[in-house]
Amino acid sequence: MRLMRVGEPGQERPVLAGADGHHYDLSPLTDDIDGAFLARITDDPSLVSAAVHRLPAVDVTGLRIGAPIARPSAVLCIGQNYAAHAAESGSAPPEQPILFYKSPNTVVGPHDDVLIPRGSERTDWEVELAVVIGRRAAYLDSPEAALAHLAGFTVSNDVSERAFQLEASGGQWSKGKSCATFNPLGPVLVTPDEVGDPQDLRLRSWVNGEPRQDSKTADMIFSVAEIVHHLSQYLVLEPGDLVNTGTPEGVALSGRFPYLGAGDVVELEVSGIGRQRTVCRPA
Repeated sequence: MRLMRVGEPGQERPVLAGADGHHYDLSPLTDDIDGAFLARITDDPSLVSAAVHRLPAVDVTGLRIGAPIARPSAVLCIGQNYAAHAAESGSAPPEQPILFYKSPNTVVGPHDDVLIPRGSERTDWEVELAVVIGRRAAYLDSPEAALAHLAGFTVSNDVSERAFQLEASGGQWSKGKSCATFNPLGPVLVTPDEVGDPQDLRLRSWVNGEPRQDSKTADMIFSVAEIVHHLSQYLVLEPGDLVNTGTPEGVALSGRFPYLGAGDVVELEVSGIGRQRTVCRPA
């Protein structure tokens, strides 16, 4: 099942992207793709399929695509979760997941503009597999148990301002992660049954059409299941929460590529899930 939201910011409506190529309005089932709805479909995956015959078709041509989930209560991010990216960042691979937070209002649509912050000279891209929580998770017994708490997966760009993150940070990373528009998300949320093995997905990024990142989730240091299980030992994950699982090598921080500037076009893709395209503009 592939879920999306279309419409202008603050006015998005929930849509099912059907396997038949058509789109269906989910409004008869829910007002939005929020935590309450995600909890319902995680507990009863047949909820939508059983109602498809009575959902009105909708033409999404020309409509803005919003983030595939309503504003989450939390955006949790895992740092340096690919060994090669840790190395290009000048760090050894972590022995346990590194957690940092982004402000939930960083989440925007997959084709919305990315705003380069005032005074920024080191704005960077990061393609990531994002996990959306579908069932409340606290003190999970095992990584295997964590997989039953997922509503689905989507494509995330963990945009970062490296000077804010590393030089003006005060010891934490969130200043460089929480600028406006710093988390393009989507275009769709894909349920676990359709994604299959989340550790067998290809992640790629391009800037102005030139390749930057190309890796697989098999290269993660901590798997999706291990991340969710680990986080549940320290905090409570709620339906609708977003977890960015880390980026592979190939970012500007490596020194191999220039940082982003106004007019640059960033494209990201996770195989089997979707592709996004954003244009950088001055804030």
